[in-house]
Amino acid sequence: MTRIEGTGALAHIQSLPSWLVGRVAARGRSLVAEAIAEEGLRLPQHAVLAAVAEYGPVAQADLVRRLGFDAKDVVLLLNHLEEAGLAVRQPDPRDRRKNAVTVTSAGVRTLERCAELAERANAELLAPLGEAEARQLMELLGRVHQA
Repeated sequence: MTRIEGTGALAHIQSLPSWLVGRVAARGRSLVAEAIAEEGLRLPQHAVLAAVAEYGPVAQADLVRRLGFDAKDVVLLLNHLEEAGLAVRQPDPRDRRKNAVTVTSAGVRTLERCAELAERANAELLAPLGEAEARQLMELLGRVHQA
């Protein structure tokens, strides 16, 4: 057991893997958020648009389940995406009581640009590492994530 006294307490916390991973993750999210803002999207809007592109046409309720977002938030996010011409809601042909959401061609192009921007942001995040180190970090993070 580590004994913490006085001024070493903060240094101890800041040396923990959980602290460091959290700080790196926050920086990574910030870099990606800044990058995709060029396309007029925030991170949650980007996630919803990506899910619509991957699973669409998809019922709003299915988006809520797949993303783990609050249903009211998904409605607001979809409102933005629809107003921006990136997604469209139409009656679901399998169940007319529900809406199915589909990505538009403009939404696909936006996702492609966002993917490029996110790649650049992540390259900036990993810039202090060499190629082999970046690959190793990704492999190690994947293992920790899967555990």
